[in-house]
Amino acid sequence: MLMSRKTRWLCVLLLLMFSSACAFQEQADAKFGDQHFKTAIALIELYKIRHGSYPDTLDDLTFTGVWDAIALNSVHYKRLGEGYQLDISRGWVGKPALSYPSDFWKGLGIIASNVGGAPHSAP
Repeated sequence: MLMSRKTRWLCVLLLLMFSSACAFQEQADAKFGDQHFKTAIALIELYKIRHGSYPDTLDDLTFTGVWDAIALNSVHYKRLGEGYQLDISRGWVGKPALSYPSDFWKGLGIIASNVGGAPHSAP
């Protein structure tokens, strides 16, 4: 059975809309994931400066803003001795694929992460 010309155009239009929506979601996940990950690092590292050690849980963080809660709900944190593991779990709606150069990790207490370029020492 042959498709009508209108049906073919509708299929093409839907395919284009779907593919552009996927690209938008990937870009949004990357942007939001990047911001969430960096915000969590900043709050964790600030806690260490103030208290001399990393927090046991993210609930120990103080003086956080309303928007910080969104970032902190997008990561998984685990204290590992004198450092910590920080994994990104969500960007905008999905899990982003993030990666940073080796210079990004210098001076941070991150021992392991699911983010590309991170130290991946066994906990």
